[in-house]
Amino acid sequence: MPQPHIPEGVAAWRRSRRAGPWGPGGLHRLAAVLTALTAFMGMALFAGPMKSVAASVSCALPRTDAHHSLGLDTWNASYPRPDRTLDAALLFLSFPDAPPMATPDELAADHFPATTDFFRRASYGKLTLRPHPVDRWIEMPTTSEAYGIQRDWDSGLRTAYMRDAVTAADRYVDFSRYDVVYLIADPDAPGVNSDATKVVNFDEPIEVDGTQVRRLVTVFEQSPPDRHVLAHETGHVFDLPDLYERPSDGKADWDTRVGDWDLMGSQFGLAPEPFGWHKWKLGWLDEESVDCVSDAPGTTMHTLRTLSAPSRDGSRGADGTRLAVVRTGENEALAIEARGDRGNDRGLCSEGVLLYRVRGDTASTEGPVEVLDGHPRTSACAGTSVHPPLADAPLGVGESLSLERDAVRVEVTGRTGDGGWDVKITRG
Repeated sequence: MPQPHIPEGVAAWRRSRRAGPWGPGGLHRLAAVLTALTAFMGMALFAGPMKSVAASVSCALPRTDAHHSLGLDTWNASYPRPDRTLDAALLFLSFPDAPPMATPDELAADHFPATTDFFRRASYGKLTLRPHPVDRWIEMPTTSEAYGIQRDWDSGLRTAYMRDAVTAADRYVDFSRYDVVYLIADPDAPGVNSDATKVVNFDEPIEVDGTQVRRLVTVFEQSPPDRHVLAHETGHVFDLPDLYERPSDGKADWDTRVGDWDLMGSQFGLAPEPFGWHKWKLGWLDEESVDCVSDAPGTTMHTLRTLSAPSRDGSRGADGTRLAVVRTGENEALAIEARGDRGNDRGLCSEGVLLYRVRGDTASTEGPVEVLDGHPRTSACAGTSVHPPLADAPLGVGESLSLERDAVRVEVTGRTGDGGWDVKITRG
């Protein structure tokens, strides 16, 4: 394959910087690191030390080497665990070919406090994502069009962009103070393409300000941005996978696997609340909030609180059972949860008990989660749903779903006085 053309402006700037901070004693490793970077594709990332998450729970799938594995018996410590206050730097990048039309404050308001509020609700108050906007434009050394910004970005141009951004920002921000870094490009610059927004992971962390930077969130959104786009990308910072299926021709439906359910499938979904399995992985649900169904044949009864409902007394953390899990294989489980029109799900199409398969050995974008359709012959919310066939997937009272391959039957038997859902699960 022919080598991509690097604009002379970028190449000249590279040559002029060889004796600067990119040489010995500076950030000289960044270019080499970025040649091996991944965005959110299924390639191996730097594996940090692991610590126990739910190793004692029988239905917790083992973590595998799949990219963003949904195994949760351990936590990859190269990712920040979002069960506390995390500090996020917002760095606003301008270009010499386009004086910004917006202010940093205006762009910060596009994403915050909405993103903080989303995660506060989803985590039952366990995560506070605290933004720290740098109150100025940080000018890049070359034009926006010179970087060739697009979804499937040439690695050489992407390397130049990332290197220039870190160098330009370093004089204004101490990277060691932050758990998350957002690089927000001037949305009105002519070379900025909103489809290029993504998380960039490094195979090896880079050293800057005495700390290791493992990933950056590159934001190229127009103003106002897509709904929940920053929350979706931040999910990758917390080691969550993409749940959509990217068509080979780019034209088919991306949302056939999970539809509107969970923003890691679609940032436009009507029910963006993270799946209960994701919440368990992230530490927002503890063992007391998860019912593991026995492997033995028989019937068990479960009362599930709606996933998006806050705790009854307003305290920090979930209360009651929010997730039931049937282990169906070494790396596979059936997850069962209740969804209702509250909190982040207040715009959902259909409430009820939602079933989905989880695979811990399946990489991001390759189908780690598959929603099971409780009403396969019907669709709903055709005008607003990202995938109407799954918009009415949850089971209502009196409805059931039998999974022959797993010898499992799930039936919704009633509602409780405080809005819970009574579920009967039969194995064998």
